[in-house]
Amino acid sequence: MLIISDIHGCRPALEQALAWFDRLECSTLLVLGDLLNHGPRNPIPEGYDPQGVAALLNQYADRIIAVRGNCDSEVDQMLCDFPLLAEYNWLLVDNKRLCLTHGHLLGPNQLPPLRAGEGIIYGHTHLPQAQWLAGKLHFNPGSITGPKNGHPASFGYFDGQQFQVLELSSGQPIATALWSQS
Repeated sequence: MLIISDIHGCRPALEQALAWFDRLECSTLLVLGDLLNHGPRNPIPEGYDPQGVAALLNQYADRIIAVRGNCDSEVDQMLCDFPLLAEYNWLLVDNKRLCLTHGHLLGPNQLPPLRAGEGIIYGHTHLPQAQWLAGKLHFNPGSITGPKNGHPASFGYFDGQQFQVLELSSGQPIATALWSQS
């Protein structure tokens, strides 16, 4: 699985992420919100092309699981051929639940009900994270557009054994967490 968040309408960043999707031979693309719009607090990114971003994502529509970010709206849904307005979604991996969310409603400070060994995958903060806290996985792929606090643009990758945050330009690991805690 490739995991991206906070595209904010930046076509060149999405093109890079989709190249990794193909290179890593992923079968599923998790999109954690803020797909097309830059948002009122963010600068307009270089390569801003919301319609182009929608068109690119639509090519992968049958492989996308998406959730709504705080910058996504019903108008965005009109451009996309896959559902993107759910506030959260659940993914079942090895009979354990992962809550997929953008991070502005549910997130590390407002967890959904999770059992030990389960986790939350979120975006919103533009800060990469892959770690177990109090027996629960906290994973944030960072942002492919507008990373914060000096972090490089990044995306997430899950190979069935570990969750990794990888640098968008090089694919170098930034953070890693094993899926099964022993």
